[in-house]
Amino acid sequence: MPSRKKTSMFASAFCTCVSSFVVTCVVLATPRWVSSEVRFSRTGTAVTVSLTYGLFRGTCEQFVEAGLQVSQTNFQVSEALSSSSSRSLVVATIVVLVLALLSSLLSAGFTCTNAVSNPYQTFLGPTGVYTWNSLCGVLTLIAMILFPVNVEGNSLSEELAHSCSSSLQTHLGSKHNYGYSYWIMLLTLFLNIASLIIIYLYDHARYSKKKEQERPIENAPKDVILF
Repeated sequence: MPSRKKTSMFASAFCTCVSSFVVTCVVLATPRWVSSEVRFSRTGTAVTVSLTYGLFRGTCEQFVEAGLQVSQTNFQVSEALSSSSSRSLVVATIVVLVLALLSSLLSAGFTCTNAVSNPYQTFLGPTGVYTWNSLCGVLTLIAMILFPVNVEGNSLSEELAHSCSSSLQTHLGSKHNYGYSYWIMLLTLFLNIASLIIIYLYDHARYSKKKEQERPIENAPKDVILF
């Protein structure tokens, strides 16, 4: 059976891993990744298309120059995209987050195993927790990079705006505000770092205790050495 200290520290790390899993599920499920206002010209007037969307679905509204709302529609992101590069980056972001989800789940399993037992295999101990937590953090960071690259570099909002209305002409400008679905990925990173710190503190304390038990003979009392 593991010691009380090991159980408490790995149980704390288990809680952070489960929290990371839950946050990643929220990130995937919610459609508040970005809110964009895209301005177009159309037959002597300006039209503003307001979009709020995530990785799977979103909503768009059209406003004419006087501020009159023309329509509000829901759309599926994958169906609204015609550019292969934009669609590929959306799919890549989803795949990366699913892998991060699996990594956090495996990390939770490893921490739970160590909280209730002392596994013989090295990789099932702190090494495995380090690996899966680090992988989850790196994958989350990649997702946070891929999505803005798609929005800013591939003009994702402009492409989605065209799917809301076929009569839009010249693009005049865009404004983007990233929503809570995007920014809470920072919480996932924080939770992964917290889990790594907890396991590092346990591992460091265990290593220090082991070194104290294996002190060199020169640190022993002189009478013991003479004996």
